Amino acid sequence: MNLKNLIRASLLIVMLPVAGTALADAANDADYAVAGNAALTNDYMFRGLTQTWGGPAIQGGADFSMKNGLAAGFWASSISEKSYPGASLELDVYASYGLQINDDWSWRAGLYSYLYPNGNLDDAGLPSHSFNTVEANASLTWKWLTLKYSDSLTDYFGIDTEQGYRGDSKGTGYLELDAAIPLNDRWSLALHAGHTHVSTRLAQPLANGADDPDYDDAGATLKYQFAQRWSASLGATYADNRAFYGRTVSFTNASDTKNVGGTRGFVMLQATF
Repeated sequence: MNLKNLIRASLLIVMLPVAGTALADAANDADYAVAGNAALTNDYMFRGLTQTWGGPAIQGGADFSMKNGLAAGFWASSISEKSYPGASLELDVYASYGLQINDDWSWRAGLYSYLYPNGNLDDAGLPSHSFNTVEANASLTWKWLTLKYSDSLTDYFGIDTEQGYRGDSKGTGYLELDAAIPLNDRWSLALHAGHTHVSTRLAQPLANGADDPDYDDAGATLKYQFAQRWSASLGATYADNRAFYGRTVSFTNASDTKNVGGTRGFVMLQATF
């Protein structure tokens, strides 16, 4: 990511929670709630894979919820052009509807869009194809345990014949189980396990024979609320299938490779508004 793009991404993300705060002040109706957030992390991990090539990220967003069960929001993070050529920003826009079944159980279903402004494979000398991805999802929650499934309605982050696969990646699914466990008033523990099933395979296997991008991931995050609106987190993630992801090639430099999965640690400082 060049300095100019980083500055642009940082300014936009910093403004997100400010916008969320302004909307919260304007929303006087008790049927609505608005919350904003901003964070700094040394590595942006998504489903067990680094999105910043192991580098830091600035992040932020806002969430809007209604008592009738409707919710919507947006979130953004800086990313690496090594994984998303032409893009310096990931912008997520989402909406959902859900209801409380009883004191312990609830459900929710919605749509989630991952957008990469200016990101396109043609920036890496490949046929034009964006990384924008839209998923439909549904979840069931019992107290602090949530089971969720997401299904891609579009190509999954640009995976298609343009990237050397046998076909498109629509229908790629992600199944995850998450636990958010409160330990006391200040400490909490989040546990995660997930499985990604990509609906296509490489047309030509890698040098080691790997052609299957499916993988499992897991993670654990310990969070400390040290002030009313401030928290710090320490976490670790793991993604398997090293044969496929262990030597991922940068889109900007063919000689630059990285294990984007494996075992990775991160720290995060977060503020809420």
